[in-house]
Amino acid sequence: MESLPPELFLESYSPAIRHAAERLRAVVRRAVPDVVERVRPGWRLIGYDIPVGRRFRYFAWVAPEPIHVHLGFEVGTLMDDPDGVLQGAHLKLKKVRYVTFRPGERIPEPQLVALTKQAARIAGMSRQERLSMVLDRD
Repeated sequence: MESLPPELFLESYSPAIRHAAERLRAVVRRAVPDVVERVRPGWRLIGYDIPVGRRFRYFAWVAPEPIHVHLGFEVGTLMDDPDGVLQGAHLKLKKVRYVTFRPGERIPEPQLVALTKQAARIAGMSRQERLSMVLDRD
């Protein structure tokens, strides 16, 4: 089955939401040039995978909603967030963290590129390496 192109997926959103989503897509592609981008219609988001050996590992997403857009990271709880921009801890999410932008808000692209690179690096680690990160923090 042919996958849905992200541009077509975003057509149902307002121009302002589409614009923010396109900017976040560009952030992910700039941070991780070999990223695999694919619409996940059941989740209503654009997901990103990185190649890890002969497989791919899901690590980030752009999720548009009617009033805002999220850039999320599957390994968010393992990420350093010195500026405190990652959200989700208040919801007690076990792994993920995200940032949210409303139309017209400034998108801090250099900061998001750095966070995306970090997420990809952590996602590419072995399970043991990630466990070691957790144990080193405690």
